[in-house]
Amino acid sequence: MKFQKHAIPLYIIASVLFGLKTYIIYRFHLNILMENFLQEVILFINPFASAFIIFAISVWFKEKKQMKFIRYAALIGTIILYFNLIFYRNFTDFLTIPVLFQGSNAADLGSSALALINIPDILLFLDVVIIWYLSKGYSSRVTPITKKDKPKRKKLALGVSISLLLINFILAEIERPQLLQRAFDREYLVKNIGLFNYHIYDTVLQSKTKMQRVLADGTEIPEIRKYVKESVMSNEESNLFGIAENKNVIVVSLESVQNFVINNTVNGQEVTPFLNDLIEESYYFENFYHQTEQGKTSDHEFLIDNSLYPLPRGAVYFTHGQNEYNALPDLLKEHNYYSSVFHANNKSFWNRDIMYENTGYDHFYGQDSYQINEQNSVGWGLKDKPFFEQSIKYLQSMPQPFYSRFITLTNHYPFELDEEDASIDKYNSNSKTLNQYFPTVRYTDEALKLLFNQLKESGIYEDSVIIVMGDHYGISEFHNKAMSQYLDKDTITPYDHVQLQKVPFLVHIPGHEGKTFSKIAGQIDVKPTILNLLGIKNEKDIVFGTDLFAEDRKEFIALRNGSFISKDYIYTKDQCFDRETGNLLATGANELQTSSEQNENNCQPIKEKVETELSYSDKIVYGDLFRFYDLGN
Repeated sequence: MKFQKHAIPLYIIASVLFGLKTYIIYRFHLNILMENFLQEVILFINPFASAFIIFAISVWFKEKKQMKFIRYAALIGTIILYFNLIFYRNFTDFLTIPVLFQGSNAADLGSSALALINIPDILLFLDVVIIWYLSKGYSSRVTPITKKDKPKRKKLALGVSISLLLINFILAEIERPQLLQRAFDREYLVKNIGLFNYHIYDTVLQSKTKMQRVLADGTEIPEIRKYVKESVMSNEESNLFGIAENKNVIVVSLESVQNFVINNTVNGQEVTPFLNDLIEESYYFENFYHQTEQGKTSDHEFLIDNSLYPLPRGAVYFTHGQNEYNALPDLLKEHNYYSSVFHANNKSFWNRDIMYENTGYDHFYGQDSYQINEQNSVGWGLKDKPFFEQSIKYLQSMPQPFYSRFITLTNHYPFELDEEDASIDKYNSNSKTLNQYFPTVRYTDEALKLLFNQLKESGIYEDSVIIVMGDHYGISEFHNKAMSQYLDKDTITPYDHVQLQKVPFLVHIPGHEGKTFSKIAGQIDVKPTILNLLGIKNEKDIVFGTDLFAEDRKEFIALRNGSFISKDYIYTKDQCFDRETGNLLATGANELQTSSEQNENNCQPIKEKVETELSYSDKIVYGDLFRFYDLGN
């Protein structure tokens, strides 16, 4: 058939049709939340960017193979879209490589596949039919790229492909900085870079993980065990060992609550009146630090359940959710504990659905377990008060003893709160974020009081150990000027910044008198502390934390970025400070080693131990080393 001179290249038509179909699926078939106009723009652009890149590849083929490539690219692309749609209908999630090899998920999907297929779905293949019709030469208005036109067409296709991809990724970076590095949620990835780029990213990530895992052989374990035995593990039992044997364990993670609000005021009013009172009748650690990195709340969860460090880049929940761990839920299961997590959020967020199952949790009470509407939601979702109110019925019906974690949401950036829920006025500074922070912290404090009242009324309180802690910082360095105003400081120094990484941590045991501890502590210590309170020994376990009630403890708390806090020193950004006074003792790696005989033994020896410990933890995670090691007693 003879094509007209000004016929449209088929790859352009295919790109438009396929991109439009993909956008329709995103917007009207998937429950993807749009939070602002920029997200709408990105969601519209990314399907066309992906489609053009895919179909423009045809320009590099010979004329007959161009048409064949476009036909099959449209068909295969549609099948990938449709499989994701079917999977999403059942799991409200997107396919990943680990999921494809996870038998239980595949079985669940297979058993309900027919019920998930709708008759109107056939319309999703309409563009494939059109493309096949056009590619067979039934229209003179479309054409392949001839040998004569190829050079300029290649340049055009390459230029447009790169331009669209750059626009997509630049907008995505503006909307969600460090999106690929943090890799925290599949929905955010699909929403910002598109389903097909997400699958490419997932493949690269999986290949990288597999290579690191393949190269590991377990020979590192004896060296790591020796370090843990000599430098981490306590050689004595604390006075509270076994004090809570067979009791329920309830851990409440307070979203973004930092320690500077404790026993403090704003506009003359207490920020956390209930927490202040609770501290008086609890074991409270005033120098307790969060140790999270890019994974934020998920890193916090990983730390307290495993006593391993999170990764320096990305979220271990997302990148290594399939590893073997000796997590707290699995370990407590051997002692007849039922384990659960309460968090009114999407189950795929931070890859929780996969990680929780892998680490032994019996049930996750996520978004689907709650009645959520416009009236009881703000910011990131269900408000903390209705969250606790709706959770108590699940807790009451749970087998005992249980280990249950609650993760709050209201005190999440950007710290939005309905006017009727605000008990105190906003702060007045140049930072809207800090100004709004105090009312949301106060709301979370009131919600915590509600939870304690519910536990008492339900009869659960007396037979439980309740641990309350902040999960990570809420106010970043970007707001240092406002923070210095609130703390009445001239400026926030690197020393001050480390001190602001303290989060509240208390252990409340009904009937016990309160006591405040000044020892250095961190989230890495939570797992061994819980086990010791319950009287459970697991001497073969590899952990990097110590029972908080033991006297014989490790001499430092390491932050994931290499900073550390010890009894006498704080080290951060190549600077060594006196912990009590904040005075700078030495700066720079060379000065730390040679500045003076006194400073020679200050931060540098501990810095080397911190680097060793972080590297050992990374080897365990990256190499999945626990698969080589029998962690049982």
